[in-house]
Amino acid sequence: MGTKEILLKLGIQDLNVMQQDMMQAFRKHDNLVLLSPTGSGKTLAYLLPLFETLRADDSGFQAMVIVPSRELALQTLKVVKDSGTPLRASAVYGGRPAMEESRSMRGIRPQLVVGTPGRLLDHLQKGNIDAGGIRTIILDEFDKCLEMGFREEMAHVFSYLKGVSKRVLLSATDDSEITGFLPSAVRLDYLDESSRTENVEPFVVKSPEKDKLETLRALLLARGQESSLVFVGYRESVERIAKYLRSEGFIISAMHGAMEQKNREHELYRFLEGSTNVFVCTDLASRGLDIPALDNVIHYHLPLDERTYIHRNGRTGRWDKSGRSYLILGPEETLPPYIAEADIALFQPETGLANARMPEPPVWESLYIGKGKKDKLSKGDIAGFLMKTGGLTKEEVGRIDVRDHYSYVAVARKRVGEVLSRLRGQKIKGIKTIIERTR
Repeated sequence: MGTKEILLKLGIQDLNVMQQDMMQAFRKHDNLVLLSPTGSGKTLAYLLPLFETLRADDSGFQAMVIVPSRELALQTLKVVKDSGTPLRASAVYGGRPAMEESRSMRGIRPQLVVGTPGRLLDHLQKGNIDAGGIRTIILDEFDKCLEMGFREEMAHVFSYLKGVSKRVLLSATDDSEITGFLPSAVRLDYLDESSRTENVEPFVVKSPEKDKLETLRALLLARGQESSLVFVGYRESVERIAKYLRSEGFIISAMHGAMEQKNREHELYRFLEGSTNVFVCTDLASRGLDIPALDNVIHYHLPLDERTYIHRNGRTGRWDKSGRSYLILGPEETLPPYIAEADIALFQPETGLANARMPEPPVWESLYIGKGKKDKLSKGDIAGFLMKTGGLTKEEVGRIDVRDHYSYVAVARKRVGEVLSRLRGQKIKGIKTIIERTR
């Protein structure tokens, strides 16, 4: 399957310059470092040439991708599956039994395994991953892996991969430790070219109170149905802010690292499908998540440093799209030194007026379906079922995400009650299953 066919399958018309250069460099060099901003399309940049090197007729492990988070592992796996290539891939990460992953890999027989450093090391030590056939290793989001303290695990994983002939490291920032991992690598550096922040219009929002909740509420009301990612510094703050916004009538998603994996996926899917338009999160969501067409990034708590600020803002204004960034400052807070006051405008929502308004609900609402790919269920099956049996039009069916054992689908919020009534007791592809609102 050629690159043009894969891009057509993914709905992508053209590769950007970085991706084109990366494909050429991947083919020519054994040790390669790609430095490119958050949101620039690095995952596709390495996957496309990697596909060319893997053999679909060989059932052994051939390549490994190390990522810092479960979310990025799952996102990378989704790109592989959505590409339509006959190659098989598995994702491994903490938060679920390693034995279950081992059984899954034995059944799938993947050529490519994507995972977090600790879980990959665990499988290598137990012999669940046969390293003998692995010829390519890729370190994605290397700087984030370092931030999360995975240096020793990554080095240990490398020690198991004796037959590797191609090593690729990708990072959104330059780091002195890159040389230690790949001392003789060819470097492609796009960090000094137009930074992703040039498409992001920055604003400062002044909160009259130390507690910024009312100011946040007013700001979200001012942005209407636009999609907003609200970054906070602590897990407890995620819970507190989410509780407040829900009590004020907002339909939101919330995520932090202490949540169970299934709940994190649940919250992310609701936001991706447009069933919520506000996503409250820690910096867990500042890297690796593919959130298309995000309108606003809101810094409820100030970023710890410039790197964090850049990565947060990188969630919006991606390539040909524009976005906005809002820094909420309390009465005793000032702009960080890396942000010049002359470069940032003041935005002050009318809090008094905002108190008299209710937030607009999102156009979409997510439904959970208790069957997935393992039940031979496809996106087409779900769309057809909702239109034929549920009475929806094509325009009233939104994004559909099909996982192995369950699925999510966005439908027009105004039709949800009617649709659920029509689907009660009905079978999809002859299978009885749960179909319910996601909450």
